[in-house]
Amino acid sequence: MYSWETLLNQTRRKELHGSKESIGTGVGRTEFERDYDRILFATPTRRLADKTQVFPMEENDSVRTRLTHSFEVSNLARSIGVRLAFEYEEKVFGKNHEALQVKRNIPSLLAAVGLAHDLGNPPFGHQGELAIQQWFTEKKETLSISDDFLKFDGNAQTFRLLTRLQLLNDQFGLNLTVGTLAALIKYPSVYGSTNKGGFKKHGIFKSEEAIINEVWSQTGLVEGIRHPLAYVMEACDDIAYSVIDAEDTVKKGYASFYDLMDYLESYDSADEVIQGVVSAARKKNTEFKREELSSRELNDISMQMFRVKAISEMVASATAVFVENIDKILSGTIEPGFELIKNSSCARLCAATKKFDYSHGFQHKDVLKLELQGSNYIKSMMNMLWNAVEKEGNPDFPFERYVFGEISENYRRIYMTSDKSTYAKCQLVCDALSGMTESYLMKKHTEFNALKNVT
Repeated sequence: MYSWETLLNQTRRKELHGSKESIGTGVGRTEFERDYDRILFATPTRRLADKTQVFPMEENDSVRTRLTHSFEVSNLARSIGVRLAFEYEEKVFGKNHEALQVKRNIPSLLAAVGLAHDLGNPPFGHQGELAIQQWFTEKKETLSISDDFLKFDGNAQTFRLLTRLQLLNDQFGLNLTVGTLAALIKYPSVYGSTNKGGFKKHGIFKSEEAIINEVWSQTGLVEGIRHPLAYVMEACDDIAYSVIDAEDTVKKGYASFYDLMDYLESYDSADEVIQGVVSAARKKNTEFKREELSSRELNDISMQMFRVKAISEMVASATAVFVENIDKILSGTIEPGFELIKNSSCARLCAATKKFDYSHGFQHKDVLKLELQGSNYIKSMMNMLWNAVEKEGNPDFPFERYVFGEISENYRRIYMTSDKSTYAKCQLVCDALSGMTESYLMKKHTEFNALKNVT
């Protein structure tokens, strides 16, 4: 039986290695509240403003970026955390809930992991992950490439970023609490392990195996078992991906409010949740038609009402499923690969909306064109980075020496203390590429190409 006393362990990794707080800035905040603040002020968080959520290189400021997506996931997670802590405190957290300060700690911890969950994503979103995988697959013909890179995933890069790359003044990254780090892990297994716990991916690179084992040990968890609050974070990501991406698809002009309503109605006419949400949204749309609105304004405001109603239903449903299954989750008897939304009354609504997003938004020719451009930028940049890492400052190769010098000092420092194996080289290339925003990637690509042609 997993215990909230250990699951909500507020010890920081640096403390486990003999170091204590030195400047006394934590007064008035719990450690989980401090974790949220550290993530909010971290440089990689700001970089998300120039990374793709769905639509690459988007010029319309009202369409989501990876940053606004992360803010919204964080908000949804905090909202569920508030409900759990105030409405189900004893049912979920037991009689010791006051000592655990769940009313402060649960909302702030969930807000923190919601904000941080995509920090390791490369430029151009999931297309960027695919481009990295494809590039390494081509390299596999001449080099022994680990699955860490052949199946590169932004979730594992997020954990690496927070625990190792984003340096404060030592090797502990942002030095987050072990409770927050455990709750962040969506896929609780190390690359190469056969114990994936029923989940579809590995979530920890081999290079961070010692760190995650330390985190699991301190929180009472083991490989293959999620922290209970990771289920909540995943559900909030699903809600945002389905509902909010549909709103952006309409805002882009790739579909209309009426397209979405028709699609949902025909998807499952017997699903009460779908039909209830559609009915409520259409009712508000009818009311808005009486106002003097342009077709674009009518689309926008009608989609806002759909978003509000759909999110309300999904948040309530996910919360209910979590509460209903908390005993199984804490006892470790929950079925492998369990997800809150897929086991909720909103499962069909979420699935239908995601399919709408895919067919009308993700597969639009303009999106596919931009994703292809992004993929080409990434693969070309990886060629230059790889050559630079292999030459590593050799004065006989001035271009490669210049490119190597443009990689973040943090990342280079970690590489220089490694064994400089093929694995370490691959990791430095991924670190450098994932740390780039889209505009920075394109700018540097242009700069490097110009210099390469000169030399």
